[in-house]
Amino acid sequence: MKYEPGTSDHGLPWDPFKSCVVPRPIGWISSLSEDGVPNLAPYSQFQNLGFNPPYVMYSANPRPDGRKHSVTNAENTREFVWNLATFDLRDAVNKSAQEVDADVDEFELAGVTKAPSDIVAPFRVAESPVNFECVFHTSLRLPGNGPGGLGSADIVIGRVVMIHINDDYIGKDGKLDIPKYKPLARMGYYDYTAVENVFTINHAGGNRPGMEGRTGTKKLEGDGT
Repeated sequence: MKYEPGTSDHGLPWDPFKSCVVPRPIGWISSLSEDGVPNLAPYSQFQNLGFNPPYVMYSANPRPDGRKHSVTNAENTREFVWNLATFDLRDAVNKSAQEVDADVDEFELAGVTKAPSDIVAPFRVAESPVNFECVFHTSLRLPGNGPGGLGSADIVIGRVVMIHINDDYIGKDGKLDIPKYKPLARMGYYDYTAVENVFTINHAGGNRPGMEGRTGTKKLEGDGT
């Protein structure tokens, strides 16, 4: 099959687009409103960008009544935190996905513990094995084709300024034990998966100059280490 998005009918009961790009890591984003209300919400369009310095991005479709709180909070306060979503935290992640008023503390709604950050003001999820403290870099809006801009997406990019890793998930080889904490990832439809199987493929081009930074095997100048 083939189809032209927005023009031709794919003929399926569900739009297959998001099911083609899988698995997608979850951007479980915590932020603070200008009034100091903690916000916590998951986004299935999330990714890291670069590595020296490291950046992350998340994309949020608007609410029926306006832009997502995670977007406006990041823009207004210039800070946010990414929290690693895991299989064990799946119910809390789901609870935090509810669209609620801006004055609702979504840490309490999700039943997770607030942990203070070192550099930024937004709280971290204490139960999450990895947290990235981020400062706002930029944002942009992708237009939607639906009525009133339906289908538009706000993209937020932040620079990672502090990384927290639970020592219990660092293996004897110094690598993160990914199958142990089982990162949660989004598939299509209402489906999710968890990473429990890992295999290694060495780069076909060999160890060319500059490859060390890409694989994380070398400390880079200017990275603060």
